Amino acid sequence: MYKIALTGGIGTGKTYLSTHFIEMGIPVFYADAEAKKLYSEPRFLQRIRESFGEEVFTPGRPDQLSFERLAAKVFADEEALQRLNRLVHPAVMRKFEEWCARQDATAVMMESAVVFEGNLEQYFDKIIVADAPVELRIQRVLARNPEMSREQILARMARQMPQEEKCRRADLVVCTGETYAAALNIIPRK
Repeated sequence: MYKIALTGGIGTGKTYLSTHFIEMGIPVFYADAEAKKLYSEPRFLQRIRESFGEEVFTPGRPDQLSFERLAAKVFADEEALQRLNRLVHPAVMRKFEEWCARQDATAVMMESAVVFEGNLEQYFDKIIVADAPVELRIQRVLARNPEMSREQILARMARQMPQEEKCRRADLVVCTGETYAAALNIIPRK
């Protein structure tokens, strides 16, 4: 089975492009969605508790993780972020491998913003990076998350690997540009 990763920074068009791969018959595993599911699994929550303590849980609700508290802890401390990544990335990759085993396709794709940051390259045959100009990326994020400020989006971008580095390390870069039409021209039709 041929395994493809689709990655890129926030607002680059990863999810939009992935829908076209699905149309071509390539199943797509959404790593972010699977990672979020982990946070409802009791065993995973116990590992979070052991690594970060009770302070990342909602006061009075020991079974409910406070994402705000966890984010405040890991974004203020690089070592804490790496510790969280060491819990999340292997668990998501196990789920990806289980998902792959259930697929009846010659090629599959994982959509994930953190392929390079998670050192996950070895799991894939090819890595595609979605790319777009910064201002367009900001516009896209604001359109889907109007509660976010421009400063919050820029801060999130700053925490990600630079888009130029992702593009340099890619097997293929798909520039989504002002519209997605140009990007779709590189994707073969059925």
